Amino acid sequence: MGSILLVDCSRCGKKPSYYTRRYSGESLCAACFQETTVEKVARTISKYGMLHRGERVGVAVSGGKDSLSLLKILHELNGGARSEAKGELVALTVDEGVSGYRDEAIEHARAVCDELGVEHVVVSYSGLFGFSLDQALDWKDDRELTSCSMCGVFRRRAIDEAAVKAKVDVVATAHNLDDYVQTFMMNLLHGDVERLAWLDPSTYDENFPVRRVKPLTEVYEEEVALYAYISKIPFQSASCPYMHEGLRSEVRDYLNELEAKHPGMKNVLLRSSLEVSSRLSKAGRDDDASAKATVPCARCGKPSSKGVCGVCRMTEIVWQHAKVLDRNGNIHTIQ
Repeated sequence: MGSILLVDCSRCGKKPSYYTRRYSGESLCAACFQETTVEKVARTISKYGMLHRGERVGVAVSGGKDSLSLLKILHELNGGARSEAKGELVALTVDEGVSGYRDEAIEHARAVCDELGVEHVVVSYSGLFGFSLDQALDWKDDRELTSCSMCGVFRRRAIDEAAVKAKVDVVATAHNLDDYVQTFMMNLLHGDVERLAWLDPSTYDENFPVRRVKPLTEVYEEEVALYAYISKIPFQSASCPYMHEGLRSEVRDYLNELEAKHPGMKNVLLRSSLEVSSRLSKAGRDDDASAKATVPCARCGKPSSKGVCGVCRMTEIVWQHAKVLDRNGNIHTIQ
């Protein structure tokens, strides 16, 4: 009967390996895996100038493994929740109002914030827009829009509002490498070339309340999950009931299949997508005629690429279907 050969950690050489990065050949013990993940995030932040000393950093924390891992990593890099030499962390949580899903996640976020001593600011769809996501999607059988596309529009605005409320200088979101390449592929498949330039991590639109950064851009989703597990970060027992709608889930499955057959494929796609987005972004900056123009929304005054912003357009659609507009077009609470 054959024996199992344990490989020593390729970093410290002292402990047995716990995880192998197939794309690089590294076999790491649990402690070294955690350390290298934090180091990778630090390099990404430095490479793209994402964060600066003395800033008040808002971390978008949904309560899921990715966002809680990001909060914990930034907490470690910052030397705590507040550091005179570095900056201050604030957790920003959006309660979309999804029954049987959000309450647990928000409780996880609250518990980790308490443990780390991080200020926690919570805003809700109901408070900002007058309806929960469940209420907004109640007519989903009659619409062509996916749940994710609707939620994304409202969630981005909600994070901006939370950032303003918390008076932060920058918002860090937990989009990982998989999220980035999935979005790149989806924009390609939708023929939305303009949006490819928006993926350039070294640029941001100064017309929006605060700039946004993605420190986990170069970390695989699988590795974020493993970091969370090793760090004893709580996992949700339920998944979002709307997550499997639309194209993203199919793109996710396809890329996972490619990575399984060809380790490192996602890294290659990340490098390619970063190069494409950088070139398109630079072309836009060099050519004023082709640069994306941001104008105030004709209704709410927030920055928009069109006359009426996506939030106002989407809100109108929701309330038209909910049929709770009064004669003056004012929004009333859904019963």
